[in-house]
Amino acid sequence: MADSKKILLGEARIPKAWYNIAADLPVALPPVLHPGTLKPVGPDDLSPLFPMALIMQEVSQEREVEIPEPV
Repeated sequence: MADSKKILLGEARIPKAWYNIAADLPVALPPVLHPGTLKPVGPDDLSPLFPMALIMQEVSQEREVEIPEPV
């Protein structure tokens, strides 16, 4: 097994946002389709599986998505 490295960042260097590659794609990604209806899924379709904050991150078109506070 290869040697692994651990990098510790100081408080000031910890990232505050994720980079969202979808904002920089030349063509938008096709929507995710609901397997039962074959129509684009909405937040209500995903809410039984994921918390709303995660759903909003996933569908965002912003270049930077704020990282939620730690639990």
